[in-house]
Amino acid sequence: MIARPDALRIIGIDPGSRFTGVGLIEQRGDRLRVLHHGVIKAGTGEFPQRLGIIFEGVKTLISTYEPQVAAVETVFVSKNASSAIKLGQARGAAVCALVDGGVSVAEYAPRAIKQALVGRGGADKVQVQHMVRVLLGLREAPQEDAADALAVALCHHHTEGTLRKMAALQK
Repeated sequence: MIARPDALRIIGIDPGSRFTGVGLIEQRGDRLRVLHHGVIKAGTGEFPQRLGIIFEGVKTLISTYEPQVAAVETVFVSKNASSAIKLGQARGAAVCALVDGGVSVAEYAPRAIKQALVGRGGADKVQVQHMVRVLLGLREAPQEDAADALAVALCHHHTEGTLRKMAALQK
């Protein structure tokens, strides 16, 4: 799929060591459309192989959809340090694939993503799925990880739009 020169393609990534959510949106003028959403299923095998699956999955999406920018969720540290480390490594595999593919990377905290979409940083997964469906005009809510990835892409879209408007006001 060849990118149009008048369009901006954003890939959103919700990293996970077993399931990495991915979502691609295209902005043309004021219009947004979904190009793809889904999950890279790394499974439960040996961890290094799972990281390879994530890396290759992201590389395939880059070659297929040619995004110009990526938005990646940062690591959320809960109570389990081991899980946070694995999540960080899965995120690293995705980021390395993006950088290797020449895609610029922006990073967003989970609370910032929820704030941008729902209006409050403590929103739950169902609220995020609902807003993704509404904002992108989808018939049904995407699977949870894919919805989270689309939410990251939408957060970047909204954030960059706000920054552009603020810059224009400074002139």
